[in-house]
Amino acid sequence: MNVSSPPPAAVADPAGRARTLVAPAPRLLAWVGGGVGVAAVAGLLPGLGGLAVAAGAGLAALVLVDLARGLGRDDWPRVTGSDVVRLTKDRAGSLGLTFAGLEGCGGGVRVALAAPPVLAVEEAERDVVFPAGAERALGVWKITPARRGRFGGLLACLARPSPWGFWELRRREELATEVRVMPNLMTERRAFSALFLDRGPWGMRARRQVGRGRDFEKLRDYLPGDGFDEIDWKATAKRGRPITKVFQVERTQEVYVVIDASRLSARTLERDGREVTALERGITAALVLLLAAQRQGDRFGLVVYDDRARVFIPSGAGVRHYAACRDAVHALQPGEASPDAAEVVRSLRQRLRRRALVFILTDLSDPVVAEDFSRHLPLLARQHLVHVNQLCPPEVAPLFAGAEAGSAAEVYRRLAGHLRWTEARALERRLRPSGVTVRLLRDEAYAAEMLTQYLKVKQRQAL
Repeated sequence: MNVSSPPPAAVADPAGRARTLVAPAPRLLAWVGGGVGVAAVAGLLPGLGGLAVAAGAGLAALVLVDLARGLGRDDWPRVTGSDVVRLTKDRAGSLGLTFAGLEGCGGGVRVALAAPPVLAVEEAERDVVFPAGAERALGVWKITPARRGRFGGLLACLARPSPWGFWELRRREELATEVRVMPNLMTERRAFSALFLDRGPWGMRARRQVGRGRDFEKLRDYLPGDGFDEIDWKATAKRGRPITKVFQVERTQEVYVVIDASRLSARTLERDGREVTALERGITAALVLLLAAQRQGDRFGLVVYDDRARVFIPSGAGVRHYAACRDAVHALQPGEASPDAAEVVRSLRQRLRRRALVFILTDLSDPVVAEDFSRHLPLLARQHLVHVNQLCPPEVAPLFAGAEAGSAAEVYRRLAGHLRWTEARALERRLRPSGVTVRLLRDEAYAAEMLTQYLKVKQRQAL
């Protein structure tokens, strides 16, 4: 496609199946320019005016015949793409297009891939050469998405010359391809990449288990040193000799991550020079935690709520279940409703039958929301182990932490941050006796701190 040529004109395809756009090719422009110059010179010479007119008419007829032949061809290739293409935010990925029906298409076409602005296409316009005698051909484009979400509306624009090269014929094919852009976990994984290495159940190094385990494994004869609390008295009476119960460490636990997608999750903070929402950071941290649970062999599930539970994925295990959790949140955006703690807790108590480790990623800086949660979370903590994690803004900190204030405005800003920090600590102390752990986590350590909490629970067998 020649971007320097005039805008193409739309011409209806005689077969009625598609619309062909027509634009003058460089050859036509060159011939017309040369013809105009020759006609101007011939007009100055006696007896050559009629010859110039005849030559111009012949050229016009030749150009029109070429256009008719080009529009009469119905051997355009059919362009299709994959139904779903999964890419990662800020990382280059591949999008393949299949060209079918190549009989009579010639050596190839020029293809321009049009995509939404958030999908940066590398070398969007290129020549695709078809192998001789092939029925199909494949073209691959590199795409770097700038935002998480789900995108469509991709177009493949085809261009090729007319039989004699005076015109450029163009067609536009709508692709039924859906691009799903997943969160980028590579930045988070660099901080604790050793955890994801296949070097035993705990990553880089083994961790000591605290306690003897709670899952019953078998019965055996009593050995010197066994405690009286380990003796199975019923089996002892039945067999006539001391029998000891043997327990094993719990290997499989249930882990749920509950993500707040209400209006509070739309609050932004600066990260790497760009503004990101609290929901974006929560989704990234949740997927890192679920990936760790999948590596540890635990069962994991996902819940998303605003004024009620919008997404609920029951606990499962394995790579496919992790992919299902990732697909459920890749296009999630903040809602407009306020969180309803009573409805969320009721839904969790109804659906989570087995005792589980529940991570709630929310923002309790709103006093009304914090009071609502502090009233209902103890009900959930009666059956489950609940950890509430909040993303701590940079200004929320103790008053005398950090460098000395340089202005009066800085002093007032720190006072406001200290008050918010004090409210968060008061909420933490109020919920601690009920078994609910509340933490303020810094952005740079958000996922790492959650992962530490998870591993400590496994190490202590708190479930």
